[in-house]
Amino acid sequence: MGGVLRAESVWVETFTGLRMDRFERLLGVVRERGGNGPGGGRPWCLPLADRVLLVAVYYRTNLTIRQLAPLFGVSPATVCRVVQRLGPLLALEPAPRLVADVERLWIVDGILVPARDRTVGASSRNYRFSANVQVIIDHTRLVVASARPAPGNKGDAHVWRESDLPAAAAGTTVIADGAYLGTGLIVPHRKRAGRPLLRGQEEDNAEHRRVRARVAHTFARMKNWKILRDCRQKGDSLHHAVQAVATMHNLAMAG
Repeated sequence: MGGVLRAESVWVETFTGLRMDRFERLLGVVRERGGNGPGGGRPWCLPLADRVLLVAVYYRTNLTIRQLAPLFGVSPATVCRVVQRLGPLLALEPAPRLVADVERLWIVDGILVPARDRTVGASSRNYRFSANVQVIIDHTRLVVASARPAPGNKGDAHVWRESDLPAAAAGTTVIADGAYLGTGLIVPHRKRAGRPLLRGQEEDNAEHRRVRARVAHTFARMKNWKILRDCRQKGDSLHHAVQAVATMHNLAMAG
């Protein structure tokens, strides 16, 4: 049975939200990372471009494996193998090393991703089994890094300390909300009982909120990829999905 979707401009832009030139950049990244795999084995029934489109459509629409299979004219088992093979290859590039005399500003926050895997998620404040994923963005709303998922009932500060993000952010100015108190990050001034904030502190908090709003805008854009609204995969698949979504978000935001 022939499939309907192919790596053509009309399907790429409709189902992934990426312009064709951005999709070709994504395809180039996957090819450079060995997406075609070692030679000598049984060849894939889909070309690499169609396989990358399949993964992007899966993350964007969150259709089930059985629903995706007829769209690409392959079996559900093939769809599963393609996602497992190519998903990790869409990971974010490591954050660039800090150049001397160059100051940069990063913003961190945690995003709760509903997860079916009980070994990854936990009952959290959104009344669902979710995973807490720490995400760092820069001032242009591009994702810089993300940590491995932690149970959703853990606080942001705790997950931040246990992740590898503090090492990645060393030497960088990072701002966060009040949940990160005591982590060494720049957080808002706290109002204490009987001690109202000074005018300067109120102004600092207003500016802090204005800058930190960018991370909320980024999360809203990232959740256009519906895999982050209900992840049915298990194990490291959620981590790979977040990384892949971050990569595609950055491509979509690139000017």
